[in-house]
Amino acid sequence: MLKLHKDTTQTKFCAFAHYGCLIQMKSFEDVRCKCICPPYRNITGHIYNRNVSQKDCNCLHVVEPMPVPGHDVEAYCLLCECKYEERSSNTIKVTIIIYLSVVGALLLYMLFLLLVDPLIRKHDPYTQPLHNEEDSEEMRPQADSSQARGNTVLERVEGAQQRWKKQVQEQRKTVFDRHKMLS
Repeated sequence: MLKLHKDTTQTKFCAFAHYGCLIQMKSFEDVRCKCICPPYRNITGHIYNRNVSQKDCNCLHVVEPMPVPGHDVEAYCLLCECKYEERSSNTIKVTIIIYLSVVGALLLYMLFLLLVDPLIRKHDPYTQPLHNEEDSEEMRPQADSSQARGNTVLERVEGAQQRWKKQVQEQRKTVFDRHKMLS
């Protein structure tokens, strides 16, 4: 009796797996015929999709069940517009995988920079947030030109960052001076 129970469980599993494969195959079909039928008399418009060959892509093969009686079928089918469509699901999958890989790599790089940046960055005692006019008038000592032009990528990035901070402070000073003149 135990063996019978095992066989029925295995049968149920196979039936479930087969059903899952059928659903998966049906949801990832690469070809279809799509017929768009507008409203006709008292029948609302409808879109029909079916997997048929390109030569059978017409209203008679795709629209099922036919919503009109036999003598109106030809008139109804003349209103329907049928198109054969193809797509490459493999290309779509590869594109999505590449896109997600790039986004993941960028997120990992951002996380790496967030963890490593505090260890690399040197504390600059002259950098202060600008809150009032007096702070903006204080000048930072100029760095030695040989020190500003570093050989490593990190030193060049830090140099560019310092130049950018200096430009921002000069812009703030100009804005506060103009504000003072207008007041």
